[in-house]
Amino acid sequence: MNEQSKIAPDSRGQVIATVEIKKIGNSSGVILSKEIMARLNLNVGDELSVSLTPEGGIRFTPSDPHFDKAMEVARRGMKRYRNALAELAK
Repeated sequence: MNEQSKIAPDSRGQVIATVEIKKIGNSSGVILSKEIMARLNLNVGDELSVSLTPEGGIRFTPSDPHFDKAMEVARRGMKRYRNALAELAK
């Protein structure tokens, strides 16, 4: 089966592709085709952030070091001011 037949847009126009989890050394990985890499504007060596979706899926997004640092600062603040934030949320 060629890569073209594996890739199709879904009803919302988002790219859907079937990939396989493969053993890579002592780890596991997903191999992305050149077509998928091009459609997602990714290059070898790019870092991705992984998050869980409410539907139980996973979402990969390009990693932004500035955003990651801002989130780290925000999490520390939320932990430190947990009680005050809870009161404000009422």
